[in-house]
Amino acid sequence: MRMDDWGRTRQRLRRAFFGAVLSVIATGAFAQAYPDRIVRLVVPFPPGGPTDTAARIIAQKMGDNLKQQMIVENRPGVSGMIAAEAVAKTTPDGYTLMVLATPTLLVPHLTGRKNADLFKEFTPIGGAYELPIVMVVNPEQLPDVTNLQQYVAKAKTQPGTMNYTSAGNGSFGHLSTELLKNIGKFDIQHIPYKGSAPAIQDLLGGQVTMMFSDMIAALPHIKAGKLRPIAVGSASRVAFTPDVKTVAEQGFPGFDASSWGGVLAPAGTPKEIVARLSKELQTALADKDVQAKMLAAGTVAQYQSPQQLTNRMQSDYERWGKVIRDNNITGN
Repeated sequence: MRMDDWGRTRQRLRRAFFGAVLSVIATGAFAQAYPDRIVRLVVPFPPGGPTDTAARIIAQKMGDNLKQQMIVENRPGVSGMIAAEAVAKTTPDGYTLMVLATPTLLVPHLTGRKNADLFKEFTPIGGAYELPIVMVVNPEQLPDVTNLQQYVAKAKTQPGTMNYTSAGNGSFGHLSTELLKNIGKFDIQHIPYKGSAPAIQDLLGGQVTMMFSDMIAALPHIKAGKLRPIAVGSASRVAFTPDVKTVAEQGFPGFDASSWGGVLAPAGTPKEIVARLSKELQTALADKDVQAKMLAAGTVAQYQSPQQLTNRMQSDYERWGKVIRDNNITGN
């Protein structure tokens, strides 16, 4: 190599080196200044539901701790994929985040639609809450059923004639019941509705006899004695109905059906900002007032680290994907 060529090469290397150093310094300075304006938390469902309510409680506390307003923006559609597509395209600077709930994770299995790749286009901030589900029956229609074993035994004596309802094809209640049917080897007919409210109304009216319901939707009717809880789907009992045994405790070891929510940022968000947001999420969820408000909304505050959320996304995507394929389930 001639001396003048070597000189130009050294200059290019020097510029590249100092450019990388300046980039690191700029990123660090940016992270230290964060946040200096409003942070948006996009909820992929309409206002008023448990995911929306939990997000608003979390956003309020995180905003207080960050000393910067965090606002909730609802963008429903295609079980969350419309919001995911929009958020994935935003600048990865920590100012636009998204709540990920189980239904959005499973959309590709149910519909084939993949508006955004949740594993490639997002960076997990952390898990935020659990949304327990409870198996309830109409006590007038099934007066002799007070636990899961009795329900399964009755279903086996009447194969294919008993029924259950859910918030719709591909809903979490639908998937959970199909998983239970597969494990317990019994057959009951699915009658889907468009939403949990009409499903519960017909359950109360006796048109259907059983449902895996969000806890918050079923609890008032449980307290009024109009619905009887016979099992909870999560791996451990829940504070809402502490005397109700889990499905696993009633002869189905390993059964765990609990919907959940977490917070994501667009891929490429600086690691320092991801770490800051994850820490603030953990701090918010440890607050007793936040925990009490979330319980009142039917959710259980439960922090998971970015890696734990990544692992859960992967495991649930595979586990529920198998249930969907095995039972030929499609979404609404």
